[in-house]
Amino acid sequence: MKSPLYEWHGAMDAKLADFGGWDMPIEYPKGVAGFSGGTLAEHAAVRERVGIFDVSHLGKISVKGPGAKAFVNCMVTNDLNRITSGQAQYNLFCNELGGVVDDLIVYEFADDDIFIIPNASNCAQVAADLIANAPSGIAVKNIHQEYAVLAVQGPDSTNVLTDLGVNLNLDYMSFSKVILPDHESLGEIIICRTGYSGELGYELLPTWDCATEIWKLLVTKIAKYDGRVCGLGARDTLRTEMGYPLHGHELSIDITPVQASANWAVVFAKDAFRGKAALEAEKAIGPARVLRALKSNDRGIPRAGMPVLDSSGNAVGEVTSGTFSPTLKVGIALALVKPEFKIGDSVQIDIRGRTSSAAIVRAPFVESRVR
Repeated sequence: MKSPLYEWHGAMDAKLADFGGWDMPIEYPKGVAGFSGGTLAEHAAVRERVGIFDVSHLGKISVKGPGAKAFVNCMVTNDLNRITSGQAQYNLFCNELGGVVDDLIVYEFADDDIFIIPNASNCAQVAADLIANAPSGIAVKNIHQEYAVLAVQGPDSTNVLTDLGVNLNLDYMSFSKVILPDHESLGEIIICRTGYSGELGYELLPTWDCATEIWKLLVTKIAKYDGRVCGLGARDTLRTEMGYPLHGHELSIDITPVQASANWAVVFAKDAFRGKAALEAEKAIGPARVLRALKSNDRGIPRAGMPVLDSSGNAVGEVTSGTFSPTLKVGIALALVKPEFKIGDSVQIDIRGRTSSAAIVRAPFVESRVR
């Protein structure tokens, strides 16, 4: 499948790759609008100035009708009663066994109007599960290609919005609907103060048909701040530095929130949510594996799937995500390991037959500035 910006990305010689069934830009090796390109430059721009991402592959689901909020709240692990109209919340959508079907963001327009952004490859499944469980009077609709998602991330992201004529004072995980001055024909845009980079940032949700024109405006505005158009390669290195999970790596049907150290997004005090009993049981006995952050002590670069070993060479876990940290200039990883391995302990990583030393550290690897 293709983003509404697919032709633009191609014209800029973006390196495209499959991402959840979508042809998405990984990096811009030849640069964009005179900027030097590549994942390292794009990553640095977000940490130091500003970068923009096309993440329109993310899903969109509408849940409407009397009791829509209460219904969705019974399907997700967090507590939607902690937010109100104009706020969004990170959530986990589990099956009855506690496996994570997806992690997603829930937007509340009103008690009877809920908007959900799941991951690209899981949107259809989340929609199908909601439809199958929805009570009479609640309409669930997969609107994956009705909205684009454009992320503006970095210290200068608010300045970029101001230059577009958008003056918002949003709290973290809050959103508003706006119309760009002098560009009324582009229609209403949902703007939420959130993101996946660990920096101050926003996600803009214009209608699918207007996405390209709004994207071109953003490209023009970030030039003032020496910004970059960024691919999903930089998005991955940024989120790994923050210790943020990626579904299929740190969370999955086989990796529960208890194992993924994501209990902060599970409100066990809620009366009911899908998978509650299974997660309570796992929490009570303790998980067989837990997610830890690893930082290389040498020049080794961990990658997903590599074995984690103890000092005697025994397998004690597996890397779920690994990369070279552009900020720290060292290899970093997230890994599922036996629970007896704690912060401060040392482990080995089997990098294609060669052992690399790493320390278990506290995530995030770099300071978060999202708030």
